[in-house]
Amino acid sequence: MSTHPGITIIGTGFAGLGMAIKLKEAGYHDFVILEKADDLGGTWRDNTYPGCACDVPSHMYSFSYRLNPGWSRMFAPQAEIWDYLRACVDKYDLTPHLRFGKEVVGLEYDDATRDWRVSVAGEETFTTNAVVSGIGALHVPSLPAIPGRESFAGVSFHSAEWDHSVDLTGKRVAVIGTGASAVQFVPQIAGKVSSLHVFQRTPPWIQPKPDFPFSSRARRILGLPGAARALRTSIYWVLETRALGFTVDPRLMKVHEKMALNHLAKQVPDPALRARLTPDYTIGCKRILISNDYYPALGRENVELITDGVREIRENSIVDSTGREIEVDVIIYGTGFKVVEALDEQRIIGRNGVKIQEAWQDGVEAYYGITTAGFPNLFFLLGPNTGLGHNSVVFMIESQVRYVLDCLRLLSRTKARALDVRPEAQRDYNDRLQSRLNHLIWNEGGCDSWYLDEHGVNRTIWPGFSFEYWARTRRLRPEAYELIR
Repeated sequence: MSTHPGITIIGTGFAGLGMAIKLKEAGYHDFVILEKADDLGGTWRDNTYPGCACDVPSHMYSFSYRLNPGWSRMFAPQAEIWDYLRACVDKYDLTPHLRFGKEVVGLEYDDATRDWRVSVAGEETFTTNAVVSGIGALHVPSLPAIPGRESFAGVSFHSAEWDHSVDLTGKRVAVIGTGASAVQFVPQIAGKVSSLHVFQRTPPWIQPKPDFPFSSRARRILGLPGAARALRTSIYWVLETRALGFTVDPRLMKVHEKMALNHLAKQVPDPALRARLTPDYTIGCKRILISNDYYPALGRENVELITDGVREIRENSIVDSTGREIEVDVIIYGTGFKVVEALDEQRIIGRNGVKIQEAWQDGVEAYYGITTAGFPNLFFLLGPNTGLGHNSVVFMIESQVRYVLDCLRLLSRTKARALDVRPEAQRDYNDRLQSRLNHLIWNEGGCDSWYLDEHGVNRTIWPGFSFEYWARTRRLRPEAYELIR
């Protein structure tokens, strides 16, 4: 590996690969892509649980410049998305830039040379002029702090680290958590296990999943010039209309709530079970889920929904908050990921020895979610407040990649070594952003979610339409940055 690549990209999911593709296209060839695992793919490599699939339509959950008319379904399964990413690597000849088994354990800015020192586990530190972090938000599994969790003698694992060596057939299985992953894998395992106990803390809002396979004829039609583009455009605007209730007025979410309640009533005839599955918070406050088979799975004779909470885990059992002990052979945690903490826990040292934790002591934030004051030439993709609750994050990634390229072009144009967002520009941007968020559904919807940090501040979601973010990042404002020569 080069001891001084011009640009270092961390991660090989949509963000890292999207950055690499556009760097090459813009004429930047002096870069490496570091990946801690032994294969590419990010979350689509790691999450291999049964039923894993995207919850954004396939034609939208892909690069706008690399459409795939051959998707097998409206919502592609995990393996197909992973194959798509591999095909992108081949198409854009990224293999020479990939470095597997390279876990970045630290970044330190050198004030004298205006370079970053990159520490890789078990290797010598190397220097680079710019760093693009494409690690994403959903890659550090979150395990609940339940007393006795480590004492369990059976098999236990997080859904993002699925143990395929374990045959669940005939096993007594407990699932803790009812988020997006659990909604997908619970129906897949319910028919195999002898008993399934699903521990639900908060019921999710679930809408029907408009999924269907594309016939060979449909795929041929989508292969015609402009057809896949037209479908993608129509999907984009349909999804974008969902943002009205998120970003304009929560009352506009009533139509989505009615759809979800009708779906629940149709699929769960038992009124007692239906009552326990009915959320008591505004739809959209947490991530809205889509599924056609989760509710029917909960209605099976061998499946039990438990809403009493978990008091402790013992060697061979789980004890709920009422004191009831349930013997189980396997525990599967569908408890999501550390989202805000994924950024906050990194070892990053910026100008004048300032640690990222010190810069973010009042909360994780960045300018347009991309740059942070005091950390020159460090760019985050899918950084703070750039997540979406209504459309494809790949669209956001493409906007951010274009913005990073504008920053690099500014450096080339001015012959500066680095650029650093001015603290006042970052402060003004985030003050306006949080002021807007304070009155929206994620903060006012009456729920706790992974969108919020420990202080109840939303550090995850973009509070507007995705085309609004696209427009705001369309033009770099040089006056927002200090140029370091």
